[in-house]
Parts: sequence; C-alpha cells; structure tokens
Amino acid sequence: MLCGATMARPLLPLLTVVLLGGGLALAAEPARVEYPAGFRQWAHVKSMVIYSDKHPLFGAFGGFHSVYVNPKGLPAMTKGGSFPDGSVLVFDLLEAREQNGAYVEGDRKLTAVMAKDRVRYKPTGGWGFEAFKGDSRTERTVTDAAGQCFGCHQQQKANDFVFSGFRP
Repeated sequence: MLCGATMARPLLPLLTVVLLGGGLALAAEPARVEYPAGFRQWAHVKSMVIYSDKHPLFGAFGGFHSVYVNPKGLPAMTKGGSFPDGSVLVFDLLEAREQNGAYVEGDRKLTAVMAKDRVRYKPTGGWGFEAFKGDSRTERTVTDAAGQCFGCHQQQKANDFVFSGFRP
C-alpha cells in the first residue's frame, strides 16, 4: 500500500506547471486601477469647461472638468517634481448645460483615474489609467491604457505625464 506522500509525488510536477501557468497568465494581465472612493473630499486641483467644438477635445471631453489629487500626490502637485507611488489623480467630467444664462452641471459623463505605481504600470510611465462610465464604479471604459490614454499623456513627460497643474 502506498502512503499519501508517495502517491502525491508524481502529481507535484503537474501541479507546479498548472499553478505557475495560471500565475503567468495572471501576471500578463494589466493591473487594474480601482475606483477612488471619496475623491471629492481630496484637494481640488482645478476646474475647466470645454463648451464648444472650437476645442479639439470637445467631442470626447466636452463639459465641466474638475481635477482632484489624493493626499499622497498633493506635495508633487503643488511643488512640482515626480509623483510618488500611491499618488492618485481624478478627472471628474460632468455634462455642461446652459440654464438661464449660466452653465450648470449635468449628469456625470465619466470619472477618469491615474494611479502611480512605477512597478505595476511601468509600460505607461508608472501610471495606471482607467475611466468609469457615468456614475458607475464598475463599468470601465479603458481597454488599452497605452493607446487610449498614455499615447496622449506622453507629451507631458517633463511633468511626470500629468496635464493638470495646481491652481492655488
């Protein structure tokens, strides 16, 4: 009669291959950026309204823009320099509607997030990119961070790939 340890020995190489193979598949999948709960209580960096097609990004990003930074990224945002790992920036985009001669906020179009982690997001300058549709915290719209986001952000390499500057 064989003991359990003896019977398990032939299975170890197979189990190792299965576990490593599964681990390799998971490692190849891009790291996800999570929805930043409570971001509207972070430091407000700046606001802007894209209100007409005179702006080249009107089609994709027309509306009210509010940019926020978490406490970890605030020193780099206010003083300049490279953002430390753990920094998170949020671009909150709301519809702009005209009402009685004023632009007012409409529905949320998207919440875009940049999260800094030099190891996890090395191929995209150390930043992870994500956008959540409307008010959803789970419906993601970024399928190719390098192509959809980082391609444009590369022009801001001197500013650690960040477009927004702090407005005191």
